[in-house]
Amino acid sequence: MTTERVPPPRGLLLTPGAGADRHHHTLLAVERAVLDAIGLPVARIDFPYRLAGRRAPDRPPVAIAHLEAEAGRLADEWGCGVEHLVLGGRSFGGRMCSMAVAQGLPAAGLALLSYPLHPPGKPDRLRVEHFGDLRVPVLFVGGDRDPFGSPAEFDARVPAIPGPVTQQWLPGAHDVRGQDAAVADAVVRWMTGLIGS
Repeated sequence: MTTERVPPPRGLLLTPGAGADRHHHTLLAVERAVLDAIGLPVARIDFPYRLAGRRAPDRPPVAIAHLEAEAGRLADEWGCGVEHLVLGGRSFGGRMCSMAVAQGLPAAGLALLSYPLHPPGKPDRLRVEHFGDLRVPVLFVGGDRDPFGSPAEFDARVPAIPGPVTQQWLPGAHDVRGQDAAVADAVVRWMTGLIGS
């Protein structure tokens, strides 16, 4: 297994979890921190179901097609290639970004916040079938008591990812309430490392 040589990031695209929109407090905190500490442009986007006022999340093909279109639009706007964008977000959004990259969408890395490794109480229904196709740097930030996946469960599954993986665990569950600054700091430190590598 080999990792791809990825270019340094020149922008960050953030996506929300299934029950939230692009104004989620954690995404806002990450955006502010990246702008202040690194100065790279950041965009928070919604998925089509949210834009249409629906509650049920899009199926992966719809969400992934939207991500591809938005990544292309932002790359044009920011004057870089799609491969210079870090893609990521919370829960469902981060999972869709990881699936898009596994299916061939270029990226400088994946910032996956509260990644839903499996549905709560259903550890046998893993959402890791695409991990072997993630050949870019990956950051996981989550709560150490997240019912969607514990640190031990992640430790058992992330070796399937060929790209370099960084994990940051914080006190809390799926929403890691009160930890926005720590989540944002983890993203900033990781992205700073990508820029310097």
